[in-house]
Amino acid sequence: MIKRTIFFLFAPLLVAAPALAADSLGIFSGWGAFRDPAPAARCYAIAQPGGSARRSGAYASIAYWPRARIRGQFYARLSRPLAATAKPAITIGSARFALVGSGRNVWAADARSDAAIIAAIRSASTMRIAGDGYDLKGAATAIDAAALGCARAA
Repeated sequence: MIKRTIFFLFAPLLVAAPALAADSLGIFSGWGAFRDPAPAARCYAIAQPGGSARRSGAYASIAYWPRARIRGQFYARLSRPLAATAKPAITIGSARFALVGSGRNVWAADARSDAAIIAAIRSASTMRIAGDGYDLKGAATAIDAAALGCARAA
């Protein structure tokens, strides 16, 4: 839970992260991979949804924080807030996974869910989160680039 709290506190910074990133690890179709400098020393794969949601500041990311021992953590900023009673979920191909969160912020409940989501992303072509649609072309390569980008910082 502490790892989730750490990520959640810093997750809003990912919106501006590509502009602040010290090192672009590559752009792979609609997905980018970036490495931030110390002291954060984090790496992440990130993408915006398609359609009108693109202009809303929405994005999905897979992050690596080696100093906090966080590897492959899913997070998404939605294009609009969830209803108070909504049960957020992500659909990747034909697989569906429950998420946790509120407002415009959602994430996987635990490391096992993160791993299942990443595995599904690697094998599917599309993903939907609360109405925001993502093309997954390039996602696996961006995730690998982010993981490798922070491997030496571990």
